[in-house]
Amino acid sequence: MIQKAKHPEPEKVEAPVAPPNQPSIERRRLAAELRSLREGKGMTTEEVRAALGWSSGRLNHMEGGRHSVPDTSGLRALLDLYEVTDATRREALEALRWEAKARPWWRDYEDVLTDGFLGWEARARRISAFQPIVVPGLLQTPEYAAASARASLARTEEEIERIVAARVKRQERVLGRSDAPEFRCVLDEAVLLRLAALPPELAQAQLRHLLDTATNVNTVSLLVLPMSVGLHGCLHGSTVLLEYDDERDPPIVYLETRSRGTYVTGPAQVADYRLALDDVTADALSKSASIDLLKSMITD
Repeated sequence: MIQKAKHPEPEKVEAPVAPPNQPSIERRRLAAELRSLREGKGMTTEEVRAALGWSSGRLNHMEGGRHSVPDTSGLRALLDLYEVTDATRREALEALRWEAKARPWWRDYEDVLTDGFLGWEARARRISAFQPIVVPGLLQTPEYAAASARASLARTEEEIERIVAARVKRQERVLGRSDAPEFRCVLDEAVLLRLAALPPELAQAQLRHLLDTATNVNTVSLLVLPMSVGLHGCLHGSTVLLEYDDERDPPIVYLETRSRGTYVTGPAQVADYRLALDDVTADALSKSASIDLLKSMITD
C-alpha cells in the first residue's frame, strides 16, 4: 500500500476579515434602501453630507454597505432629511438597520470561516450547486467534513474541529429549519468514486447520509452527473447559485477557491453560470436513478 507522506501541522496564521469586497445581505439591503431614498429626493451624496454636517465619505460607506451601518440617530437624521414620515416605513428601516448590525451565529466561527458565504446562503430561497470533487458542506457527515478539511493541508487539528462544528450547525440552520430553501445539488460521479479511497466505515456512512437526505428531505434534489457524459458546462469547477425571493436581493454566484471564495454578481455573468448549471442538471441522472446509484454503492 502506498503511504501518504506526513506533512507538518501548518503554522497558525491570522484569518483575513470576511470579505472586503462583499457586504452582508442585510447591509446590501439597507444600502439599497438608503440610495433609493436619496435618489427619490433628487439629492447628491455631497448635498446630503452638507445638510447633515457629516464627514466626507460617511454616506458613501453606508450606501456601499461594506464598512458602515448608521446608528439610530444617523438613520433618523437621514429619514427626516428624506421626509420619510410613514411610521411603518420608518420602523421597517430601523428593523433592517438592526438586522444589519446583529451578530449571526456564524460569526462565532470567523476564525475558520473567512469569506462570508454562510450569511448569503442562510437567506437564500433556492440554492443550485455543482460539485466535481467533494461532497458539499450541506451534505457532509462530521467525519467526512473532518477528512476533507484535513486533506487541504492548510488547517490545524484545532481548526478542523471548529470547521466540523460550523458545518454541523450550518446544516441544522439551513436544511433543518421549517422554511428550508430548495437545494438542487448535482454531484459529479467522481465525488462518489473518490469515496472508495477513504476508510470503508467513513465512506459508507457518507453514502448512507446522502441516500437518506436524497430520499427523505423534500427540499433537496440530489442528482449524479455520470462520468459517461464527458465534457460539460461546469468544467470550470465548483459552482453555487444563490437566489432570493426579495427583489432587493439579486442572485449571486459563489465560486470556491483554496482560501476565500469569489462572488459573481453581474447579471450577465450570473446568467452565464446559470446556463452552465442548467447544462449539468440536464445531463445528470434523474433523482430516482441517482438514488438507485447510491443504493448500489452501499455495501453494509
